[in-house]
Amino acid sequence: MNGADFAVLCELRLDDAEAMFAYRSDPDVARYQCWEPESPDEVRSFIDGVLKSDAFVPGTWYQLGIALRSSGELIGDCGVRVLPDDPRQAEFGITVAPAYQGRGHASQALRALLTVLFDDLGKHRVYGSVDPRNAASIALMLRAGFRQEAHLRESIWFKGEWADDVIFAMLRREWLARAAPQSPP
Repeated sequence: MNGADFAVLCELRLDDAEAMFAYRSDPDVARYQCWEPESPDEVRSFIDGVLKSDAFVPGTWYQLGIALRSSGELIGDCGVRVLPDDPRQAEFGITVAPAYQGRGHASQALRALLTVLFDDLGKHRVYGSVDPRNAASIALMLRAGFRQEAHLRESIWFKGEWADDVIFAMLRREWLARAAPQSPP
């Protein structure tokens, strides 16, 4: 992948509403999402609320865009919630439009997000909750160096049925160890 196709994190813009609605309402994407917007206007209202909120306030979700560096085109988003009872920990989720999946964009966005959370904000632990049927998200977690901490059986009532929840996490020291240059043997 050339540098022009690199995915970067960005602030969401009101004019991202149509693109965000398009991928968030795709059935293959919506299958694993809690939020399924009804219209571009609902997405625009959501983005307006994000723009008026402070980033990374404990207990609330904050949404960032994922855009192509070359064009600024929105291709996904990621949400982060700093835990209210322990602000040294954060949960995240990533969504990428189907047309841009399988190209490394989620990996790039996750690396950028982990840099913010661990390096800039000094978080101790970052985790993601994944539906075990979502093989692409599990592969993303493993590629990024997350370890599976739990597989909770039928622990979430989700879209009219009990669903499993798999928790993947990384500690700051694990992130730093991955980023450290490796010395030759």
